[in-house]
Amino acid sequence: MPTSLKHIKRRCKLPVILDHPTKREIEMSSSTLDAASLFSNCGAGDVGYAKAGFSFRVMAEIKQRRLAVALANHKDARGVPGDLRFTWRDVIASYHNESRSGRPALLSACPPCQGMSTARGGRGREGDAAAGSRDGRNLLVEVIAQVANRLQPRIVVVENVAAFLSRLVLNPRNGEPISAAVLLRDLLGPRYECFPFLTDLADYGVPQRRVRAFTTFVRNDEPAIAALAQSECVPYPIPTASAEAGNWTSLEQALSHLGAKCLDAKSKEAARDPSRPMHAVPVWGFNHQYRMVAAIPPSSGGRAWDTAVCEDRCNSPVGADDAVCPACNNPLLRPVVQEADGSYRLVRGFRRSSYSRMRPDAPAPTITTASGHVGSDNTIHPVENRVLSPLECAHLQTIPDDFDWGGALDDWGPTAVRAMIGEAVPPRFTEMHGRVLVALLEGRTEGLASANDRRVVKAIERMQRGVGTTNPGRYTADQRQAIPIDCRWR
Repeated sequence: MPTSLKHIKRRCKLPVILDHPTKREIEMSSSTLDAASLFSNCGAGDVGYAKAGFSFRVMAEIKQRRLAVALANHKDARGVPGDLRFTWRDVIASYHNESRSGRPALLSACPPCQGMSTARGGRGREGDAAAGSRDGRNLLVEVIAQVANRLQPRIVVVENVAAFLSRLVLNPRNGEPISAAVLLRDLLGPRYECFPFLTDLADYGVPQRRVRAFTTFVRNDEPAIAALAQSECVPYPIPTASAEAGNWTSLEQALSHLGAKCLDAKSKEAARDPSRPMHAVPVWGFNHQYRMVAAIPPSSGGRAWDTAVCEDRCNSPVGADDAVCPACNNPLLRPVVQEADGSYRLVRGFRRSSYSRMRPDAPAPTITTASGHVGSDNTIHPVENRVLSPLECAHLQTIPDDFDWGGALDDWGPTAVRAMIGEAVPPRFTEMHGRVLVALLEGRTEGLASANDRRVVKAIERMQRGVGTTNPGRYTADQRQAIPIDCRWR
């Protein structure tokens, strides 16, 4: 398959279509708050915007299982399944068929974040545009631009990890380094004002540390633009908590509020609550893994890597890199594996936060798709000998208790449900965000964050790094032309 820049530009370049809405369309859109969602996942994040007053008419998601859950929670929406690189026109047609207004009040989008990570193998440094271009998901903002330029929504909101603002890729149009956020800003052009925001959602009452970037675009013909300028504010809610004020919601507080039954991974009976199917955890049995977790003191936030005893509780001193007890030669209660010759070694990998108990007196660590794996980052219950259940993870994500999961747990299993939960945008924040957006569209400016807020300043600084460089000497001709991105637009 050819991979020259010329060939990719021919395949990937999307015409920027700026359809002018009619006067009737503008009048209709001002009286309704219809919305559309791209990369909808299970629809949990959009539940917050719906509670704030937006009514989703279209939801688009590549995985049909997730789309089914989303539609169960957004009854008025039509689903568009499949890869948005091929189905974006179907989104536009579906919106026109389903909506009560000429254009959406809101277009929300949460494109995949996996390609943004610099910790994953082969991704390279954040400033390495050639490495960033190896994952085509990093340029899916082009889909957002296509839909936005056709539907002309009054507001566009895009959520992603912090690297979305600054992670460089090679622009498929000209080969220049640019971040996805800056590319989207440029594709939307002068019709939209861009407001980046970088925040830890713990500052909004979410009981976990979750740093996320939000990029809100407001049409320049909206009265809200003048109101924002006059008030020196941005279209985001004022934070309700902070580490400095000491009023973050702790994990202990959140789990106490949930009031779920105590579980234990040692047996099938102890690892589940029959009355609450979502409250169940993997069964370990009384094996080395279970005993290793049990050896981490409850409420300590400690790591199995630091455990200095073996199963026989010998008191011999051990080193940080030891896998076996020097006294009895039995494996230490640490993350160890047995080699073919019978010897033991420590598990290779990231030691800073894996195989660790969560601290009960602080917000939970970020809830991820790997919440069911004991060896992932900070997944062990602060007191009990197990990982968190899907019910607890959903609660920490602030997904409502009445969220309809349908038959997802029985049909697809807990791993699929955990993945949906881990990729969700916490509805507690989206509801707060949605309320200030509704107020703006109605001509009100109460509850808005200051344009001088540190979350705004940090986001702008990161986005400035996403402009890249115009120095053609930074990348070789081969690097600039060989962009291995799969962007087969229909």
